[in-house]
Amino acid sequence: MPEPLLDLRHLQMIRAIGRTGRVTDAADELGLTPSALSHRIKEAERRLGVRLFERLHKRLRMTAAAEYLADASDRWLVEMERVEADVRRMNNGMDHIVRIAVEAYSSYHWLPGFLTYFHDKTSGIDIQVMAAAGRDPLQALSNRQVDLVVMSGETSMREARRWPLFDDPLLFITPPDHRLAGKAFIGGPDIEGETFITYTKVPEPDREFARLFRAEGYYPRWGATVELPEAIVELVAAGQGTSVLAGWAMRPHVVSGRIAAMQVGADGIMIPWQAMARGDEPDDGPVVATAQHLVDWCATAEGGF
Repeated sequence: MPEPLLDLRHLQMIRAIGRTGRVTDAADELGLTPSALSHRIKEAERRLGVRLFERLHKRLRMTAAAEYLADASDRWLVEMERVEADVRRMNNGMDHIVRIAVEAYSSYHWLPGFLTYFHDKTSGIDIQVMAAAGRDPLQALSNRQVDLVVMSGETSMREARRWPLFDDPLLFITPPDHRLAGKAFIGGPDIEGETFITYTKVPEPDREFARLFRAEGYYPRWGATVELPEAIVELVAAGQGTSVLAGWAMRPHVVSGRIAAMQVGADGIMIPWQAMARGDEPDDGPVVATAQHLVDWCATAEGGF
């Protein structure tokens, strides 16, 4: 990487010399020896390729370049001091941040309830939701971009810690006025020829493709592949197709009347959801504590996703 031109030490040096005008006084202010400060001046001038100070008797006079840097550094350092003060105030009482991602879905209607429960049970831990990591949460977990992920089904990640959270039904969703809306469940003959918007065309052994389409020998007509469940909901609500998505994420849309939702198959398809963390997370650490609170919250009557 290219060598940076100036760093914080150089900016502080320019400000100090600008205030005092003398190497000895500026060195004393910065806690340096005069020779060390002289060396820093030469280093800054070498990096920039310009003169910063001119000697006038026993004082230093700033060149135009140094005056410009001093003015800019004043504004920059003042802003940094404000940022540091803001961070200290905002992070008051928080010792740890646990970063959470949820597989595939950007539905966070559950988050206010969980945070209320969480902050009532613990202190010193803050939650940061990493929505973008939901597209590949296991990779984000492995790369230490997140600390805790909420996943469905079985996963192949080794050396991971797991906490079962809840079982959730897959739901077949349609527009409210669709011919299938209101049925007790959706069987194979129902979906024959239906325009189907899918999250992925890669069959999974515990999902609708293997347990309904292939099992009963009936198939919908593939419409679009949309890798964002919330966009699928919009398309279904607009009458542009049907889909199968997680029940917990569809619940607010069903309650609002935007879509209709039915059980998939006569026996239903239940999907286990779990929290996962890296295997090296300590038992007494904030990540494990957060995972356990999530388990406890999901088990409450008002909890769960």
